[in-house]
Amino acid sequence: MKNKHFGFGMLAVVIALAMIFTTVLSAGADSATIPQEEIDAIVNTTTDSSQVTSPFTQVAEKVRNSVVGVNNYAVRNNSYYGFGFGYGYGYGNGAGQETLTATGSGVVISKYGHVLTNYHVIEDATRVTVTIANDESEHEAIVAGYDEDLDVAVLMVPGLELDPVPLGDSDQLQVGEWAIVIGNPLGEEFARTMTVGVVSALDREVTDTGYDRYGRRTNITNTMIQVDAAINSGNSGGGMFNVLGQLQGIPARKYSASGYSETTIDNIGMCIPINVAKPLIESVLQAYNGSTPGTNTASNGNVQSPLQGKPRLGVTGTTLNSTGNGKVPLGAFITAVDAGSPAEAGGMKPGDIIVEVDGTVVSNMTALQNKLNGYNEGDTITVKVFRDEGLAKQVDQQYITLSEIGEGEYIDLTITLRIVDNLSM
Repeated sequence: MKNKHFGFGMLAVVIALAMIFTTVLSAGADSATIPQEEIDAIVNTTTDSSQVTSPFTQVAEKVRNSVVGVNNYAVRNNSYYGFGFGYGYGYGNGAGQETLTATGSGVVISKYGHVLTNYHVIEDATRVTVTIANDESEHEAIVAGYDEDLDVAVLMVPGLELDPVPLGDSDQLQVGEWAIVIGNPLGEEFARTMTVGVVSALDREVTDTGYDRYGRRTNITNTMIQVDAAINSGNSGGGMFNVLGQLQGIPARKYSASGYSETTIDNIGMCIPINVAKPLIESVLQAYNGSTPGTNTASNGNVQSPLQGKPRLGVTGTTLNSTGNGKVPLGAFITAVDAGSPAEAGGMKPGDIIVEVDGTVVSNMTALQNKLNGYNEGDTITVKVFRDEGLAKQVDQQYITLSEIGEGEYIDLTITLRIVDNLSM
């Protein structure tokens, strides 16, 4: 028993001595100072950036400065009048005001100033401009070509002095290879942002329910590249590059949970393969002749002059407002065609919906009248109409019964205008 008491006593003494010894050492350390040269060795350091290399820094140096911002401006009327889901008279009687409606990204693809982007970035624009990071000026752009179904467009920016990027071959992409995305998410504040991921999958079929340029609902399926690099609003139209700095895809969309869905979605982005855009790019480059191909200006939508003394189609119609159903396009709904009129000679019929005149979209009667005011007697125009037997049966009704409308079709009519004062529009 005495041995046990002795053992515990010795243990207590050892612990006490250890505590005293530690306290003495701590007191000694607190009173010491660190030599300045040792502090300098810790703080005053440098990094040799030439030794810090990766395929990402090389791509950034090669192509990042060739990514630009794309701005979509549109002119809106201050007022518009229309009636319901049927048809009614519509017109704009307010002054047009230009506003910035959307921003996106683009990539320079030729030394002549051609910029590749998404169609949805410039859709419905009355003016398009391009911005360069650290440059406060905006460069006027011309839409040189587009494919709405593929969601690609090529702009022409005269005098744009940026190096073009090389195009890759998206058919050679491999799942698992690096995907480097560069664009302007959320606009100029985050210009030329780079995000990195991998090619997650190839040949993803993506079906979009949208509207054609005349307002009719359509379903379009495209094949895309899935990546897990971050893609955000404003990245659309930018570049998806490989480690060689080749443009392999055009970021077009991201998946995210919406509404009341409890689904969580992370890192699913889709890019249009560059090979899909190459036919459009080639046709635009072949058409380039060194001159500026026209201007991209907007009409304010106001009635410019009365019909007296102007060439006529010889039709009576109303503005068709199909917003919300999409089964028929927006346009000028023709309720009557005058006998002996240019419209009758060109094959127009009651029930037709005029949606385009010489390539200009006509979404209401005012737009049709304004477009006709710009022609002279004897001018031959191409008028695109939407035709369906179900519409022809309803020209005398106050509302259109959508259940009677089939698939319909777009038809191009060639009409020679003339001045006949006793004709309708």
